[in-house]
Amino acid sequence: MKRLKQDMKSLHSFALKLSKDFQHQYKACLYQVLTAVQGIQLQNEAMQMFQMKAFDLEQSLQEVTERYEREKQKRRALHNSLVELRGNIRVHCRIRPALPFDHAAGHPISQDRHRNSLENVAYAIDDETVLVKCSRPGHAPINKTFQFERYNVCIMAYGQTGSGKTYTMLGPQLEKNLTFVDEDESELGIIPRATQELFRLISEKPPESYWVEVSVVEVYNNEIFDLLAKDSCGKVFGIKRDVVTTREGKSDVPLLTYETVANASEFLHLVLKGLQLRVRHPTLVHAHSSRSHLVVTLTITTIVSGDNFGTSCEDEQINQRLNKEVSCTYPQKRDSKSTSSSRASSPAQLEAAEKLKQVKTRLQLVDLAGSECVGMSGVTGAALRETSFINRSLSALADVLAAIAEQRSHVPYRNSKLTHLLQDSVGGDAKLLVMLCISPSQKYLTESMQSLGFGTRARQVQRGQIKKRNLPVLSKTK
Repeated sequence: MKRLKQDMKSLHSFALKLSKDFQHQYKACLYQVLTAVQGIQLQNEAMQMFQMKAFDLEQSLQEVTERYEREKQKRRALHNSLVELRGNIRVHCRIRPALPFDHAAGHPISQDRHRNSLENVAYAIDDETVLVKCSRPGHAPINKTFQFERYNVCIMAYGQTGSGKTYTMLGPQLEKNLTFVDEDESELGIIPRATQELFRLISEKPPESYWVEVSVVEVYNNEIFDLLAKDSCGKVFGIKRDVVTTREGKSDVPLLTYETVANASEFLHLVLKGLQLRVRHPTLVHAHSSRSHLVVTLTITTIVSGDNFGTSCEDEQINQRLNKEVSCTYPQKRDSKSTSSSRASSPAQLEAAEKLKQVKTRLQLVDLAGSECVGMSGVTGAALRETSFINRSLSALADVLAAIAEQRSHVPYRNSKLTHLLQDSVGGDAKLLVMLCISPSQKYLTESMQSLGFGTRARQVQRGQIKKRNLPVLSKTK
């Protein structure tokens, strides 16, 4: 009985101690929970403050971005105005994607050099800057940046062979298959896009107030060939032509074939005919290398009333839209064939004819043959002779731009048939857009740097303010 009482006391003491320990631990845990809750509350408050600050920063960033875009648009507009006043040559750059033949071993090279040649070194940082990573054995790598951006206007594709000039101007259908697919508009080149926009604008105007004529020529081995000329049987074949300088100091090609077209499809059909005659030759760099310079010219003739000429706001708006959206040009005068006879013309007819005036505008699109390194292209025989003429004509073009930039008294247009043919576009009262085409690969770094250097020199040319040539061509009867 005594042992049982002692056990009861011991159990009671243990229970009291256990209860006290439990209460102590409970209080400690409760304190930890309360501390944790307070910490979470403080963190939530801090998070809310950070969220408010982040929201304020986002708003500030958005405001700064919007202000930057506005200032960028203003700067671009002022730059364009400055370019207009100086008469600079505009230069844009397209970096084609890497292609399988970039990695093909055309000639034996070391393993390290082959590994470096697979690297892409040309990148577009933004819409105005091209970055080229230059590295040579034994030298520290260097990063170089190049910034680009009723009148006579010419769009010209320039670059090394295989850099995508023909693709840029014509698109994949016209370049490879010599066909045109209307459905795949995202792949159209500059030439199809420009003509579609041109005829879209014309379709919005009164019928028979505009008509379009097309000529297609190639400069091959320093000779000009008319790719739309036909023989007595109506078969199209290239006929050699010559370029001359008129009394007004403008370049002209006598007896050049001009075909009238009513829509973009007819125009592209004529271009396809010319492309079938264009000289091509496979090289180690490009399997379909163009061996000639292609010049496609659209001449748009507008009929306006003599009483309203120069004072009609509608006509001025039409000319401005053609200039901005289609890049048309004002060429030299070409005699128009009269459709009436002087013996059948009455005084009333003569007076009506005098009131009708013709304004000729021209859109000139040029796909230059690519500059070529013989050691890389591996050409021999006739193709080697073609390469010599191509490189010499492109050198002549660079010499002409250098002479204009240095404001020399003599500009050597006649050193090449190419520069003589493009005299009005390069050095006359014309706006010239040079579309540089380069490869991103290290393998073609030298050629890409040469093309970018040409573009840098071209955009520094100042030819003075480009003037409108709004003098009408009277429709006279004979």
